[in-house]
Amino acid sequence: MRRRARRTALTALLLAAGATACLTGCQSGQDGDGASDGAARSAASGGSSAASPSATAPGSTAAPAEASASAPAPSSDEPFAGLSGAEISERALKATTGARSLRMTGSVPDDESGDTIEIDLALDRRGDCAGTMGMDGQGEAELIKTGDTVYLKYDERFLRAQSKGEPQADTEALVSLLAGRWTSMSADGADAKEMAGFCDLDKLLEDAGGSGDDAPTKVTRGRATTVDGKPAFTLYETDGSVRNTVYVATEGKPYLLRFESGSKQEPGALSFTGYDEPVPAEPPSGEVLDLDSPDGTST
Repeated sequence: MRRRARRTALTALLLAAGATACLTGCQSGQDGDGASDGAARSAASGGSSAASPSATAPGSTAAPAEASASAPAPSSDEPFAGLSGAEISERALKATTGARSLRMTGSVPDDESGDTIEIDLALDRRGDCAGTMGMDGQGEAELIKTGDTVYLKYDERFLRAQSKGEPQADTEALVSLLAGRWTSMSADGADAKEMAGFCDLDKLLEDAGGSGDDAPTKVTRGRATTVDGKPAFTLYETDGSVRNTVYVATEGKPYLLRFESGSKQEPGALSFTGYDEPVPAEPPSGEVLDLDSPDGTST
């Protein structure tokens, strides 16, 4: 159970980083318009990421209006007039990787299980985060990391789904102990380190910046549209036979607003909001089961 759940969290993180990283290789491409304890500790350390209730109200992820792949030359009053797709991409990369905080909302595939992960996570450069994650309606887990402590809470459906194949007695014991209860662990501990790393915005944006060794990717201008009611501009990023769609804000800083994968093997879409906003990562109120305590003392 631990191995599967960890893979789930990492899959989401990698796709999120890859979504932003699609703006990296684009910089050197040519534009299409002519420019260029056992059970308790195991579950807590391996469960999918999640968040505080105040951070989990899902943002809209409705698909924006489809943009044309062969848009005409931009007029002077069109967003990013005179800029190639690669130049717009470069501006979006700079703005996005300079963010102090952001929120990711959407769905990504899990290669191991074949299920779809629903993610809603806000995180900042201090390493704090708050959010939820679920698997195809199989319950959800909540995560809060603040300071040096990681807090996790699982619902019963999530625990039963993650315990599939385990002895019934073990599953019932796990559900009885953890379902609906907040647990805590030191972020520096071996069991929580991977979860704490999932909240590392610095690492996420560092990966998004790329190494500079990526092969050139073609970027094509689309057209003006909206994403969740915000003015945006569409870019198409083509890598081989895969064409991803990127939406960049046209008001304020040119942040990445949404990424839609064009891959049949790795479908998914993520929306990015909450730039530079405070992350609601507050310790949960009420009883918390301390998994670092030898006797599991509640705090």
